[in-house]
Amino acid sequence: MAQKFPRDRFDRIPHGMERVGAHRAPRRPGQGWITFGWAALATVVLAAAGIVGVVVFNDRLNFGDEPQASQAPEPTATAAPTVAPDIPVTVLNGTATAGLAARAAETLQAAGIPVGATANASEQDLTESYVYYASPELEGAARGVAQALPEMDVRLDPKFAEIGTPLAVVLGADYATATGG
Repeated sequence: MAQKFPRDRFDRIPHGMERVGAHRAPRRPGQGWITFGWAALATVVLAAAGIVGVVVFNDRLNFGDEPQASQAPEPTATAAPTVAPDIPVTVLNGTATAGLAARAAETLQAAGIPVGATANASEQDLTESYVYYASPELEGAARGVAQALPEMDVRLDPKFAEIGTPLAVVLGADYATATGG
């Protein structure tokens, strides 16, 4: 026995269409262009957000044709190298090479620079050697120590004053290589 159902929206068929299977309404004119427009707008918004993000987080983009002139660092006045006989130098070995601090201490003593102590640094994998001085007035003495050892540069580091070492030589792999150690 066939059942009767009340009429609903699925029973309304536009004129001129014959029903075969499920009903699909005809496509509205211009619907493809509207979809394309939304996709293009989303692409432009995402690209603009990406460019703004790169500019904000990187701050290195330059869209100009000419390169920007970088400011040359101003030359800093350096003190003349001197020997301070009243300030002992602490020599620290920052490599795995045994006896490197003792050899550097001998070189310093031969140059007339007093050596207070030799020891191993807290790290044994340092690559660069430096003479650290604890206050600006010790720069000349630090440069004098650096002149006595090959491959040395000086750096100001106030934390050495806190531990009672106004001048410290920290030896790295470059010193071991330069001295054949």
